[in-house]
Amino acid sequence: MKKTCIHCQTEMIEDCSVNVEGGMYGIKIKKKSKGFLNSISAKPKAAVCPNCGYVALYIDEYKEFID
Repeated sequence: MKKTCIHCQTEMIEDCSVNVEGGMYGIKIKKKSKGFLNSISAKPKAAVCPNCGYVALYIDEYKEFID
């Protein structure tokens, strides 16, 4: 599904990487879970609007975060 900018309704450029300047590790989205494996994590991606510059973070593995 294509992402649309919430500010100007332009189709966004997806699959951009997210890095922390000066850091070698980047960022992760984590959720603690029950059971043997204690957490679920995913690396976020960014979508950028070529019209207004708005940036949205998202993860592809969002269904894994549903209890």
